[in-house]
Amino acid sequence: MTLSAHETKSTMPSDDQALSPFHLAVQVHDIEIARKFYGELLGCPEGRSAASWVDFEFFGHQFVCHLNSAMSGHSIHYNKVDGHGVPVPHFGIVLTMNRWEELAERLKANGVEFEIAPYIRFAGEPGEQGTMFFFDPSGNAIEIKGFHNMDSLFAT
Repeated sequence: MTLSAHETKSTMPSDDQALSPFHLAVQVHDIEIARKFYGELLGCPEGRSAASWVDFEFFGHQFVCHLNSAMSGHSIHYNKVDGHGVPVPHFGIVLTMNRWEELAERLKANGVEFEIAPYIRFAGEPGEQGTMFFFDPSGNAIEIKGFHNMDSLFAT
């Protein structure tokens, strides 16, 4: 299929298709600390595991923490977005606004230090969204977004 310069091919599923879960694996310096952070704090159910890795259901997706006890930190690049330094690389999830607000409150109540505190981007515009950035205990950057209307996820 050839697309003109003004056409794009959507990767969003049609109404009769389900979203495919993604699989992501990251390094962590301590499996038990990862279990507490992802399992207890973020509420991600644990799946299969071994001594050197653990699977989590990350909001419907397969997320794996692999042990690298020799980790000395990540090289993080920061990209300016809305006057904030956004850590790159990062991963995350898009939630409904209610779930995003609930998670933001739980993270605040548990003393999570935000790299970018929860705030609303594009207020009153197409693509209005809540966003927050924080790091897991091994230095993996996470962004959680919240939308009132999921149809506006790719709004321009």
